[in-house]
Amino acid sequence: MTYKILVIDDDADLCKLLALKIEKNEFEVMTARNGLDGLHNAYEFKPDLIILDVMMPEMDGFETLKRLRELSDIPIIILTAKADEKDILYGFKIGADDYIRKPFSCNELTARMRAVLNRKFVQGCQSSQYDDGILSIDLHQQCAYKHGQHIHLTKIEFRLLSHLVSHQGTAVSHNSLLKEVWGTGYEYAKSLLSLYIRYLRQKIEDNPDDPVYIRTEWGVGYRFAPKVQAYNWITNSLPDWQRSIQTSVRK
Repeated sequence: MTYKILVIDDDADLCKLLALKIEKNEFEVMTARNGLDGLHNAYEFKPDLIILDVMMPEMDGFETLKRLRELSDIPIIILTAKADEKDILYGFKIGADDYIRKPFSCNELTARMRAVLNRKFVQGCQSSQYDDGILSIDLHQQCAYKHGQHIHLTKIEFRLLSHLVSHQGTAVSHNSLLKEVWGTGYEYAKSLLSLYIRYLRQKIEDNPDDPVYIRTEWGVGYRFAPKVQAYNWITNSLPDWQRSIQTSVRK
């Protein structure tokens, strides 16, 4: 299968080099020299993946990324010399799928491209749904609802939630989550994982500080607790007299 790749970067030499190297790996490549042309080409070319530079004149990569996310969920890899952690976290927060610092090797870029595309393919094949009457998650349509209200999740947030739900009831290690959600090279970025777990809890939990669905497994990772497990956990935490009332009501 040949994937269509759009490269958006104001460095003409780099665009030519990437097009040359990427096309050798059976990718079809189109390039754009600025954010506005990139948006136009994304609409016309309909790429399977976008490689996006951050530091560009007029419209930088972050603004371009936000505009792209208004149009589509196309996988996007940020490519930049900016190395501050806050820039990386901001890129993920607004919808990036991966982040590669310059200078880089074309082999690493190609490997990351394939990893991102493979994750998209796997997600496209999933048909599982989770629905407990309160929280509803469709892994195929990539959407979630709470009490019938749509929950806005970024690509990274939904991928993290999807991986947890796919392994519901069991603990998933920090390293496994980081590798599956962010890719190779992020296995030990626990602070990044912790940040996104907090984002998810703020969106799906009634009380993010006392989570019911996304449970911490100390020293291991995290576990998604289905409704039955969530109900039992809440009931067991009640005083004896309230627990007896809850049990009588269930019967």
